[in-house]
Amino acid sequence: MKKIIFSFLLFVFVGIAYAQKPIKKKSIKSTPMTQGDAVIGNDSNRNTKTSSKAKKNKDAVITDYLIISHLRDTTYLDSTLTINKEYKYNYLRRDDFGLMPFANIGQTYNSLTYNFDNTNLLPGFGANAKHFNYLNAEDVNYYHVPTPLTELYFKTALTQGQQLDAFFTTNTSKQFNLSLGYKGVRSLGIYQNSLTSSGNLRLTSSYKTKNRRYILNTHFTSQDLLTQENGGLKDTNIPFFESGDADFNDRGVLEVNFENAENLLLGKRFYLNHSYDFIKPKDSVSSNNLQLAHVMMLEDKIYTFDQTAANTDYFGESFRITKLKDRTELEQFTNQLQLNFKNATIGNIQFNATHNNYNYGYNKIIVLSEGTIPNRLKGDVVSVGAKYNKKYKGFNLQGKTGLNVAGDFEGNFISGTASYQLNKDIKVLANINHSSSAPNFNTLLFQSDYKNYNWRNQFNNVKTQQLLFNLQSNKYANLTLDLNTINDYVYFAKNTEGRVKPFQNDKAITYLKVKLQKQFKYKNFALDNTILYQNVQDDSNTLNVPQIVTRNSLYYANHVFKKAMFLQTGIIFNYFTAYNMNGYDPLIAEFYTQNQQELGGFPRLDFFLNAKIRQTRIYLKAEHFNAAFTGRNYYSAPNQPYRDFTIRFGLVWNFFL
Repeated sequence: MKKIIFSFLLFVFVGIAYAQKPIKKKSIKSTPMTQGDAVIGNDSNRNTKTSSKAKKNKDAVITDYLIISHLRDTTYLDSTLTINKEYKYNYLRRDDFGLMPFANIGQTYNSLTYNFDNTNLLPGFGANAKHFNYLNAEDVNYYHVPTPLTELYFKTALTQGQQLDAFFTTNTSKQFNLSLGYKGVRSLGIYQNSLTSSGNLRLTSSYKTKNRRYILNTHFTSQDLLTQENGGLKDTNIPFFESGDADFNDRGVLEVNFENAENLLLGKRFYLNHSYDFIKPKDSVSSNNLQLAHVMMLEDKIYTFDQTAANTDYFGESFRITKLKDRTELEQFTNQLQLNFKNATIGNIQFNATHNNYNYGYNKIIVLSEGTIPNRLKGDVVSVGAKYNKKYKGFNLQGKTGLNVAGDFEGNFISGTASYQLNKDIKVLANINHSSSAPNFNTLLFQSDYKNYNWRNQFNNVKTQQLLFNLQSNKYANLTLDLNTINDYVYFAKNTEGRVKPFQNDKAITYLKVKLQKQFKYKNFALDNTILYQNVQDDSNTLNVPQIVTRNSLYYANHVFKKAMFLQTGIIFNYFTAYNMNGYDPLIAEFYTQNQQELGGFPRLDFFLNAKIRQTRIYLKAEHFNAAFTGRNYYSAPNQPYRDFTIRFGLVWNFFL
C-alpha cells in the first residue's frame, strides 16, 4: 500500500512540475532570511489584503507565501541558500547538531545532548529511538499562498535507494487552503540486514471566514518507519572493522549479531484546532478580543519487533523459538477547550481544560514466577491549565501552567519567560521551568516473547527544574546557559544478567549546558562556529554526555556567472569528546546507559558544494572524507559503526504556478 501511495504522489507531483511555467526572475522576489525571522504575528489577526491581491498579481513576492505553525505564529517561505540550509539538508530536514547518526540513512540517532524542558502531563509512548523522524502535531504546519506552491526534495541514499519529500499547497480561495506532502526514504545500507524504509504522509487544510471570526486548522498524518535490525557488529569483527584492511572495505562481509529481525513504528493521527471570536477582530492589534477554541486529537501508535528465530545469546531466554513478534499499542484521544481573552492593558490570558483518554498495552496477560504482567494501562486524565502573555515597557512576559486534577497519573508543570530587546542587535531572555510527570509507558509496562523483556513498574514521577538564560547578538555571539536538576530520573540499563531493563535513579542529577554560536565573515568567506560544553553531576552515572560537542564550518559564498548562480562551498568539522556513549537495544528501540566503554573523540570532515539557480538549490557533499586517514574508530553506539566516506547529492526545487 505504501509503494502505491508513493508512486501515485510522485506521479502527481511530477505532473504538476512539468505543467508549471518557469517563473520570471522578477516575478518572485526572494528576501534573505534566517530561521525564525519574519514572524508576522497571529494568523487569526493578520490582514490578508496583500495576499489576496497577490493571487491576482503575477508579481507576488516571497513574503506572501505564509507558513503557519500550530500556535498560529506565521513566517514566510525561505528560498535562500545559507549555511543553515546546508545543516538542514538531511534525513530529518532540520539541524541535527547534537545528534550522532547511525550508519544507514533512516536509522536512529544517538543523542549527544538532552533537553529537559517538559510540559507533558501524560506518559509518552516510548520506543524513543524510532521517533526522530516521527511528525508530532506541533511539527505540522499550515499554509496561505497567493499561487500554488510545490516543493520537491531529493537526496541519494546508501548503496540502493533514495530520499524524496514532495509537497504541494494551494489556496482555492483566500479563505481556504489545502496541502499534501509525503516524505519517503528507502536505503539498503552498507552492513548486513540494515535496510530502512519509511513514509510520512501529511494532509492539511485551513479555513477562515471572511470576517475572520472563525478559523480552522486540521491535519491527518499516516506514518510508518521500518528498520531491519542486526544488533551491531559481533565483538570478534570489531578488529576487522578498525584494521583498515582492504579485504574488509566491503562492510557486507563483516558479521553482525543477527540477520533476521526488524522493528516498525506505525502512527495515524487526526488533529483539529478551531476557534471563534466573539468580538470581531478589527486588526492585528485589536484592543479587546474574547475567543473560544477547541483542540481535538486522535492518535494511534503501534510498535512491533519481529524476529524469525530467537537469539538467546543477545536477548536471553525466550518463550518461543521461531516467529517471535512483539506488538505494543497506544490509542489516545484528547479534547481541550480554551477560553482566550486579549486586552491591551491586561495582556493575553488563556484558561484551558483537557480530557485525555488513553489505552496502552497488549492483548494477553503474562504469568511469571516473580509475578503477573498485566496487559493494559488505560483510563482518563482531566487537567486544567493557563497561559499568559504581555508586552510591558520593552519586556515580553510569558507564562504557562498545567495540572492533572483527576485520573491515575499525577502531573504538573509551570513555566515563566521574560525577554527584553536591549537594542537593535542584542536580545536577552530568561526562563524558569518546573515539571513533574510520569515516565514513558514502555518503562511502566512492557511485554515480549523474550522472558527478560517483561515488566510492570511503579515508578515515581520524574521531576525537573530548569533555569535558562539566552543572549542573541549578530555582532557578538549567541549564548545559552541551561542549568537543570533532575530527580527520580528513569533510564534503561543492563541488569546483573546483562539484559536491558528500566531503572529509576533515586539521587538528584545536576546537568549544565553552555552553548555558544558565532559566525565570522570576511568578504565572501565565513567561519560558522557552534560549541557546546556540558557537565553532569550524577553519582550513579546514569546520564552520560560528552563534555564538548563542536561544529565548525569554513566556507565561501558568492554569486557567479554574472549572478546567474549563487555558489556556496566549504568544509564542515564535527567533533565530540570521548565518553560512555549509550548503547542501543533494537528490541525496545531505546538507548540504554552503559559505563564500560568510552567512544567518541574522532573528527568528521565533510566537504560540500552547493548552488542556487533561480528557485532550485543543488547540494553535493563528500561525507566523512577523512575516514581513511584519521583512524577507523568511529562509532555511533557500542558495536554500531558510523558510516564510511561517501558522496551524496540532491536538490530542493520550488515551483510557483
